[in-house]
Amino acid sequence: AAAALGREGGEDAFRRLFRFYRQRDLSDLRGVLDFSAPGVQVFRSQLSISSVSDQDACRAGLQPVSQWKAYGLNGYPGFIFIPNPFLPGCQRHWVKQCLKLYPQKPNVCNLDLHMAPEKTIDLWGQSKEQLRRKGSSKREPRSLLEKLRWVTLGYHYNWDTKKYSANHHTPFPSDLAFLSEQVAAACGFRGFQAQAGILNYYHFDSSLGIHVDESELDHSRPLLSFSFGQSSIFLLGGLKREEAPTAMLMHSGDIMVMSGLSRLLYHAVPRVLPNPEGTALPSCLDQALSSELPVGSVIEHSSDEDWQVCAKYLQSSRINMTIRQVLAEGQKFPEESGTNETGQAPSEDSHENSRAKRHKPNTV
Repeated sequence: AAAALGREGGEDAFRRLFRFYRQRDLSDLRGVLDFSAPGVQVFRSQLSISSVSDQDACRAGLQPVSQWKAYGLNGYPGFIFIPNPFLPGCQRHWVKQCLKLYPQKPNVCNLDLHMAPEKTIDLWGQSKEQLRRKGSSKREPRSLLEKLRWVTLGYHYNWDTKKYSANHHTPFPSDLAFLSEQVAAACGFRGFQAQAGILNYYHFDSSLGIHVDESELDHSRPLLSFSFGQSSIFLLGGLKREEAPTAMLMHSGDIMVMSGLSRLLYHAVPRVLPNPEGTALPSCLDQALSSELPVGSVIEHSSDEDWQVCAKYLQSSRINMTIRQVLAEGQKFPEESGTNETGQAPSEDSHENSRAKRHKPNTV
């Protein structure tokens, strides 16, 4: 059915397929590419193994690059898919950072747009007990963490002007920068600088509208996407919305790299899906972190108390980190005057017709 929709042609093949996957019963996922059992459209992608030492990979919580699997897609030059390369237990660190640390000031989140500053200082502290006690009833009030839709890091995207600027910037997290640099180097992009990040927080009713990531001034550097928690369907299209997209599954720990031609392709997330293993959380998140961490590791042990909160959150949610380099080496922002640097983001409603979760600057 999806293939037939894609062949119909007409005004917008991408939108038709977005609605198809958003609305249909997805008990049957035939036609959705799963890299755990890749098909004919998929080929093995070569990685730059010598660019990342095993020690640096381990410090970032990653397996040695020689042990990663990486895939490309016919018709999508520059697209690389890396199924979960994280060491056991290390995904937990990034989940905790996205829920406990990264939403803290001076970083910016969607709740800042309609809440007083003192109300958003400690989302974790205000939410953890409510989350820990949370049952399965949909009538229970949502915690502030469950109302979180996005957080921006580094250069903060202005939702009004659809631009980054020099005077709306906060320090980029050093642990996330290190992880991003290792992944980029393994994919052939040595010297990648993590300068901006958008964290997306999805629930089972969430989606991410059709968009292109084009606001960065330097498109020669890749866009990196990290997923944790529940699975999702990702649609990767062409340079025009008339081109039908390819549907693929993203699972916890998976990494996508969009570079070259694929850096400016339309893409979207029409649907978040329960973990296909049938358990509350993917088995990779049940794995404990090694008690011995290498010298200089950016990974930290999570307390049992903290992980209980994270695990309860992830039972119905997915977290995505997209990292990008905004400026080329030595490049500067053009002079601007009179812009409102706080910007206004779209509403929390996460459906496609409201341009869920930011139209242009976002990715999964």
